[in-house]
Amino acid sequence: MKKEEPMDSHKFHTMMMASISNRRQMGKKGVWIKLPIELAHLVEAAVKEGFWYHHAEATYVMLVYWIPETPNTLPANASHRVGIGALVLNNNGRVLVVKEKYGKNTGIWKLPTGVVEEGEDICMAAIREVQEETG
Repeated sequence: MKKEEPMDSHKFHTMMMASISNRRQMGKKGVWIKLPIELAHLVEAAVKEGFWYHHAEATYVMLVYWIPETPNTLPANASHRVGIGALVLNNNGRVLVVKEKYGKNTGIWKLPTGVVEEGEDICMAAIREVQEETG
């Protein structure tokens, strides 16, 4: 759906049902609707027809609908976090360890660790985490 188009629930419902019918005739199995936040008021109409949330981001929600009466094979939302750990050795072969400041392991000596930010190079993330944990 395009953000610029004004859309009321009735017009949206008509378009959505036509889309499902069209995709069914084409032999398609799934229908995806990406609703920008400006059209969030249309979510209820879609859910009432059997759509469900697949995932959401800051500016949109993705809804899905499974057409056939067979097991749903739509892919799950891809979500993950990449952890990083850094092994730092000095010229004498000594290993850098840091003391955990927060959480259930507070006070434990460990290697510098953290999470890779979205779009961040993994090597740069390791360097950043070492700098963050050593000050």
